Amino acid sequence: MFEGFTEWDIEVSSGVVLHGCSGGTGPALVLLHGHPRTHATWHKVAPVLAAQGLTVVCPDLRGYGRSSKPEPDAEHHVYSDRAMADDVMRLMTVLGHDRFAIAGHDRGSYVAYRAALDHPERVSALAVCDGVPILEALERADGRFAAKWWHWFFYGASPHAERVITADPMAWYEPDVAAMGGANYKDMVEAVTDPLTVRAMLEDYRAGLTVDRANDEADREAGRRIEAPTLVMWSWHDDMGELYIDPAAIWESWCELPVRQAVVESGHHMAEEAPEQVAEFLADFLAQER
Repeated sequence: MFEGFTEWDIEVSSGVVLHGCSGGTGPALVLLHGHPRTHATWHKVAPVLAAQGLTVVCPDLRGYGRSSKPEPDAEHHVYSDRAMADDVMRLMTVLGHDRFAIAGHDRGSYVAYRAALDHPERVSALAVCDGVPILEALERADGRFAAKWWHWFFYGASPHAERVITADPMAWYEPDVAAMGGANYKDMVEAVTDPLTVRAMLEDYRAGLTVDRANDEADREAGRRIEAPTLVMWSWHDDMGELYIDPAAIWESWCELPVRQAVVESGHHMAEEAPEQVAEFLADFLAQER
């Protein structure tokens, strides 16, 4: 995977080391994975973007993959989107990038938009993939949402989630090696079979239901909006359209600039199922913003 990229483990704060890789030259782009993936989910996308004149940075988020898994706190701040976004800021400083674009999928989309809200001076463009702001999702959490996205509440609220998943993580996640590719699959399996990774991923969801939601509420009340140009990508064969009809429209009230939209012909894991489309949409969007 990631031919021509450099693999690294970089300390971003006391006790927190991010694992990942980077490659290419030119304007920088950070790609953030979702749950329960690692940075390897981008292995078919990142080299294409690097070949098109971008420096592409792919980290494992705090708690995921081979990145550090610090001890959780009672208020869930340790695994909040704000803490993860701060990790990304420090990582990019170490790598020498003061300003950069950021794209995130699934849980990574929440870290990406939090980075854009908290650090507008550093985020030049934002792409969110298969996600709406956590506050918006929870405010629309009717019976249909709960039936389809029940895992949010199991992960975020059940005292049994960690025991159930760690009992047989492969049966729980059922990763598809053919769709993922062997090395990507192996990276994920190594992660989810580590009980500390499972604990950290659940903490991510616990933060989503509490501190992340509260941070969104505070931003909306204060009138803070995303200043960076924003692209909303969503998967045609997932349930974003069914739940939200027009996901991009939800983002309009969160963004200063008109929101762009791209629909990917794939299921949820778009970077693995339709990497050519994902790379094309991201490259076209960023080319317009250079």
